[in-house]
Amino acid sequence: MDKNLVIVESPAKAKTIGKVLGEGFSVKSCFGHIRDLSKKKLGIDHEKGFTPEYIVEPDKKELVRELTKSAKEASMVWLASDDDREGEAIAWHLKETLNIPDGKTRRIAFHEITKDAVLNAIENPREINMNLVMAQQARRVLDRIVGYEVSPILWRKVKPRLSAGRVQSVALRLVVEREREIMAFKSSGYYKVEGLFHPASREKEVFKAELDTRFSSAREAAAFLNDCIGSRYSVAGVEFKTGHKSPAPPFTTSTLQQEASRKLGFSVGQTMTIAQRLYESGLITYMRTDSVQLSKLALGTAKKVIKDTFGAEYCKTRQYATKSKGAQEAHEAIRPTFIENTSIEGTAAERKLYDLVWKRTVASQMADAEVDKTQVQIAVSNSSHRFIANGEVITFDGFLKVYMESTDDEPEKNNENGREGAIPRLQVNDLLNPGMIKATQRYSQHPPRYTEASLVKKLEELGIGRPSTYAPTISTILKRQYVEKVDRQAIKRPYIQMVLSGDKVTEKELSENYGEERGKLTPTDIGILVNDFLSAQFASIVDYGFTAKIEEDFDKIASGALVWNIMLDNFYKPFRQTLDKALETARPNNGERSLGNDPATGKPVHVRLGRFGPMAQIGDNDDPEKRFASLRKGQLLASITLEEALKLFELPREAGHYKDLPVTVSIGRFGPFIKWNGKFVSLGKEDDPYTVTPERIAELIENAQVKESQKHILAFPDDNIFVLKGRFGPYINFNKKNYRIPKGMKPEDLTLEDCRKIIEKHD
Repeated sequence: MDKNLVIVESPAKAKTIGKVLGEGFSVKSCFGHIRDLSKKKLGIDHEKGFTPEYIVEPDKKELVRELTKSAKEASMVWLASDDDREGEAIAWHLKETLNIPDGKTRRIAFHEITKDAVLNAIENPREINMNLVMAQQARRVLDRIVGYEVSPILWRKVKPRLSAGRVQSVALRLVVEREREIMAFKSSGYYKVEGLFHPASREKEVFKAELDTRFSSAREAAAFLNDCIGSRYSVAGVEFKTGHKSPAPPFTTSTLQQEASRKLGFSVGQTMTIAQRLYESGLITYMRTDSVQLSKLALGTAKKVIKDTFGAEYCKTRQYATKSKGAQEAHEAIRPTFIENTSIEGTAAERKLYDLVWKRTVASQMADAEVDKTQVQIAVSNSSHRFIANGEVITFDGFLKVYMESTDDEPEKNNENGREGAIPRLQVNDLLNPGMIKATQRYSQHPPRYTEASLVKKLEELGIGRPSTYAPTISTILKRQYVEKVDRQAIKRPYIQMVLSGDKVTEKELSENYGEERGKLTPTDIGILVNDFLSAQFASIVDYGFTAKIEEDFDKIASGALVWNIMLDNFYKPFRQTLDKALETARPNNGERSLGNDPATGKPVHVRLGRFGPMAQIGDNDDPEKRFASLRKGQLLASITLEEALKLFELPREAGHYKDLPVTVSIGRFGPFIKWNGKFVSLGKEDDPYTVTPERIAELIENAQVKESQKHILAFPDDNIFVLKGRFGPYINFNKKNYRIPKGMKPEDLTLEDCRKIIEKHD
């Protein structure tokens, strides 16, 4: 009875804390929540003030028995789960489930897993904060009520096996509304005029300038260029400014997710998984936070590191204020636990994310960058329009020596904004000589689709969700297939460019690629249908202001200003009435649209949501010769055109022969594929099933054959036994079943008898 038992959420965290505490402490993991609401029933007693009925799931019962035994044998139990609402709830559930007496338990919390932080927590234990526990419980109960009571209505009115959720449905609404903005968007063309100039006496000092207006038609642009013939160009104004750029604050959960997406290409879930590993290994502070503050120790360490590495002039200590709407976690920002460690050991992804955190933290404590800005206005003697040149020169790099924050803005291709660094020394009335002046046709762009990171940013701006909910929310709408990540290939389009060189204007038609997207969030047809149903029948559930207010109520519960079940009662009464009304509504029409008639047959063409997903149909339902085709990924019932729908019926298509055997190209559940000699070969992402060439088909088939041959290690064809290379290592295949090869046995040395024994043992 002299052992101290410390319980944390994960084995990795237990291992790190075990090294810190050493002898006299036993550190065990509870693997997250040890009890929760039942997955098979609502698990909430409305009559008793929304009392939750918690159960220990079968897969956790053995763990609970072990922890109960360890707790009884220990002299003191330290509950060291994370210092947020979820962690506080885990600590409370542990105390209740393991029946630990008040006098034998202590709650400790820390924001970083270092020796000083952990020992300080043990020296300053506290009680379990029941306000935080009740705030987490209120969120869990409310989300269960919404999910369990709205989802069955979706099953009846829309489609079986659908689900609704309080935050996920709002996130879905954002994605759907953005897609509808894009559908409604009408691109318009305009002409941007740019010119190259240099001082009359200094030919090598060339700089770029852009006209102060953009023309809506080719005629206007051509007229201006013709006005420029024979014109004199002179400096009409020069404006000098000195300015500065300040660094971004240290990372919060959402800004880390955004920057890791922009700079490293990580998904939100991937970022959180890697960050959790870094935290549990004692390398960074707690990764779920909306605070931008740093501790005094961190500020001091950062100052020393900057001074020693870059010089005293690069230091500027700052303490940032949290501006996030509804910020509630009293943590530090995300930073390295030891700022002096510029790098770490670990996986490539862990090293990259740590490097990002280190740079952001250090840059936040560095001096501003200093810049000289110059703007020059250039008068054109034959026109009232002026050219504007903007130059910017960094005179002191400051924090830019380490880090520059990215943005979500998508810069217009070929738009250089007239910024080319330094502009030569000029004075008013100086004469300038023109080089080439060109008017280039450009097009307005539709609003960008959300990335995972920009969706998190939007949710945070609206006050919806908290650091712990962003990643699960996006994961849910992707898992439910309400939203999918879509890559869009670039499309070629023509544009006009008119060039004035000397006293002659020439015009030429060029082409450019546009519309390429990678991993952008796009609603699926079922996602749009669910959103429209919820928006019509459960307006408050998907209302941004209402959802943000719910988050504020959780914050009030956490601070002790609101009782959790009173808040739920206020929510549930009007919600119950909404449920009853929704049950009386008619089913939606499954997104059905009539697109017109097929020119070849004259039959009507429809699109709708069918049993196996969105589909196009030629012919009415009573037509015995009606034909069906599935829509492609990224195509939507609401926006597909007749031409696009008819193209779907071109597949499957005969695509010639390979080695005298016919080749068919089609699209299946897993994407476009080639069928040849009874075998299926997937097309690459860059291959279009409608236009893929015989040469490319031959290449794909040959590559697949090489890959298949390399897969075989051993073969016993008479017994239908094969030893193969797999994604997770070598294995035995027998009668379409796979069998693991025991450790210590070399696959290439296996005999037929060895294989039979392994198969018999598994069977």
